[in-house]
Amino acid sequence: MSVFELSERVQKYRSELLEFMEVHVYPAESVYDRQMRESGDPHFQPPILEDLKTEARRRGLWNLFHPHPEWGPGLTNLEYAHLAEIMGRSHLASEACNCSAPDTGNMEVLTLFGTDEHKRKYLEPLLAGEIRSTFAMTEPAVASSDATNVELRMDRDGDTYVLNGRKWFASNAMHKHCRVLIVMGKTDTSAPAHRQQSMMVVPIDAEGLTVVRNLPIFGYIDREGHAEVLFDNVRVPKEDVLSGEGEGFAISQARLGPGRIHHCMRTIGMAERALELMCTRALTRTTFGEPLSERSNIQDWIAEARIDIEMVRLLTLKAAHLMDTVGNKQARTEIAAIKVAAPRIALKIVDRAIQVHGGAGVTDDFPLAMAYAHLRTLRIADGPDEVHLRAIAKGELKKHKVQIRQPQGSATPKAAVAR
Repeated sequence: MSVFELSERVQKYRSELLEFMEVHVYPAESVYDRQMRESGDPHFQPPILEDLKTEARRRGLWNLFHPHPEWGPGLTNLEYAHLAEIMGRSHLASEACNCSAPDTGNMEVLTLFGTDEHKRKYLEPLLAGEIRSTFAMTEPAVASSDATNVELRMDRDGDTYVLNGRKWFASNAMHKHCRVLIVMGKTDTSAPAHRQQSMMVVPIDAEGLTVVRNLPIFGYIDREGHAEVLFDNVRVPKEDVLSGEGEGFAISQARLGPGRIHHCMRTIGMAERALELMCTRALTRTTFGEPLSERSNIQDWIAEARIDIEMVRLLTLKAAHLMDTVGNKQARTEIAAIKVAAPRIALKIVDRAIQVHGGAGVTDDFPLAMAYAHLRTLRIADGPDEVHLRAIAKGELKKHKVQIRQPQGSATPKAAVAR
């Protein structure tokens, strides 16, 4: 069997998921929009979503992301990648299947590093779709693309830690069912740079924790929200430190690798749907006496979109395969590469699909404008392009290191390539 050939179980899940999308998810999008509009509440939980969740569970399309058989189907990163792409085609599908970020990453963290009490109180309800969660790392006062800048203090005081600081872009924090945060902050500023940070489990109703405001994304107010959160002397029991003091970075790496595969494959799903919409529009619109589909520039856009999607899909599947076989650390170049390539390519395809749709493309009559806003944001979220490019470049330079030698008595350096 070739590396990327679908396993029998994934073929079954894929077939079931595609049918679920066609029969239930796509038709639900207009119902969702109507129910949200009629509610007048940007954080309303539309009944249609609960209907979709019930149907997904009935079909066994639930917690597909979870790699641990005790809690989910136990799919590999490579296997789940094919399903994440399908769910990425609609903004409803991931939540319908209980595969939404940041819950997926948080559930994996609680599985790997949570106590039995954390699992009982938070992991099990998350897996059941009864509650939601958020991940609080980014801060407004520092460049959080460098996580060593994180300033939220976690000071030990007897059997508790006292948290003080401010976070923002805490996705899901505005969701009506959000009950818990996983928070990253500093427990020891005197430790080595990557041992200063710790992660803690904090209930959203903890005394001193205030959800200050929601942050729109290019004017879109997402139902789950991206909140600014204030921590003012929030006390956290020492038992709620995940994996011990100084383990924040290690937990982050365990969490972010699979999450980036999920993001990138969902992004490819968005790109596929945008290409589909672009083709349909081009075939059904006429300008100056001939269909848009006959225009050479439109044909170029369509052809380039297909080429780009195939390339970035293969790169993402390669990253997933490496994670499954040699581990996240050995796949770090590929993981960084897909995080840059997938949003960039999808953004270009969506932009061209908007252009083909004309004025309709920037309205909410089609999913393109919202997709554009979220894809542009993804070039910053989960590490901006520049951070990933820097990591890739450092890896390449390390492989091809040039040693500069200064001959004695000469002002001109002599370069010698290390063998």
